[in-house]
Amino acid sequence: MGQIENTKVAAVFEHYPINIQKKLLFLRQLILDTGSETDGVDSVEETLKWGEPSYVTETGSTIRIGWKKSNPSQYALYFNCRTKLVETFREIYCDKFIFEGNRAIVFNEEDNVLVDELKQCISVSLTYHTRKHLLMLGL
Repeated sequence: MGQIENTKVAAVFEHYPINIQKKLLFLRQLILDTGSETDGVDSVEETLKWGEPSYVTETGSTIRIGWKKSNPSQYALYFNCRTKLVETFREIYCDKFIFEGNRAIVFNEEDNVLVDELKQCISVSLTYHTRKHLLMLGL
């Protein structure tokens, strides 16, 4: 996995339990790889928002990844709750993912991540501002 250049982001990853850290680092790499493969995405900036690793593009909506002590066997991809991202993902992938309200896709520690489906969700989020006018965000 790619080295984390932002020392503040790296420090956050280091404080996650090792088993969750591996899962979140996998999601991180999936976001970065998807960004580099997605037309219309020039770069993905890695930063902290609300104390969690976050991924931002000029054409998209921020994606955060995180884990909460209150649900120690779960981790999540968070999306802007003021968008129709999670609503659309739920419509298309209702039988594939667990959703939290209109803001997250939640994973249990033992889940096998559905990479192709998740990459579609990530790609749509990273290009949200260019597709928010499309029916079902173009999915």
